Amino acid sequence: MGTFPDFPKSCKSQLCAHLTPEIYQALQGRSTVNGFTIDDAIRSGVENIDSGIGVYAGDLESYTLFATLFDPIIESYHGFRQSDTHQSNLNPDDLQAPNPDPEGEYILSTRIRVGRNVADLPLGPAITKAQRNKVESEVSAALNSLTGSLSGSYYSLGDMSEEIRKQLIEDHFLFKAGDRFLESAGLNRDWPEGRGIYHNDEKTFLVWINEEDQLRIISMQQGGDILEVFTRLTTAISEIEKRVPFSYSEHLGYITSCPTNLGTAMRASVHIKLPKLAADMEAFKAITDRHHLQIRGIHGEHSESEGGIYDISNKRRLGVTEVQCVQDMVDGVAELIATEKSL
Repeated sequence: MGTFPDFPKSCKSQLCAHLTPEIYQALQGRSTVNGFTIDDAIRSGVENIDSGIGVYAGDLESYTLFATLFDPIIESYHGFRQSDTHQSNLNPDDLQAPNPDPEGEYILSTRIRVGRNVADLPLGPAITKAQRNKVESEVSAALNSLTGSLSGSYYSLGDMSEEIRKQLIEDHFLFKAGDRFLESAGLNRDWPEGRGIYHNDEKTFLVWINEEDQLRIISMQQGGDILEVFTRLTTAISEIEKRVPFSYSEHLGYITSCPTNLGTAMRASVHIKLPKLAADMEAFKAITDRHHLQIRGIHGEHSESEGGIYDISNKRRLGVTEVQCVQDMVDGVAELIATEKSL
């Protein structure tokens, strides 16, 4: 690093599309208050030419100091301009979400998650070992203070018993060190120290600490009661934020290390069985496109469907509220089910 990267012509990432020699040269020599540089920001995309985005932020300041690179990437991905502002709305009373599948014929499960990072601390690519441990200590204390249906237990990855480890794997809760893209971004440093998992007693609420973002807050349950899942999530977010302030910008919303998660940092999804509609992917995709939704296989991005079961989630994150993200999913799923019934 230190010289303009030699990208092959086959590179299709946002980094390759928007980083010019002039921009790179202008940003050389700059560093954020946490010592994060343009070379740090683009390292993952340089080392992994098949990246989709290729850049990571090391802190809130990265988005302003390296704005000549980040802004066009954000606009290209989100359709969100530098002059735009983001609005948050986590009020479940504003969500119109009767259960679209009360008989449980189509929706297997519902899951809504958000990413959060602690205010006034670096993000994962720039955080120090001591700072990461501080995040774990403060966030786990906040989680252990939760009461009622959110009450549960915290497990640190570094000193987890074999019995707990096996149980968390069985529950599909345990997260592993990140992939090569996150490795290049510096997000796997000091693994597994400073990382851990919290879940409530009912196993419908889960928090990952210091995975890609410092908090991954997840609400989930079987069936299609989307409003209940969203209400649990927003209650938990509110309770955690009373003790742990989150990094937020009026322009970009909740700050995350990957630009794709900015804004709401929310992914609202269902696993849904649509075998008849799946036979006509053009019609299937027309519905999801109309409601700003994404189709994935049941094991996540780039996976295949099994038994006509798909993961359907919101595509928009920045420039829309959390309620709008979930409403997209609710309305789209209702139309998908209606279409499946008609076939």
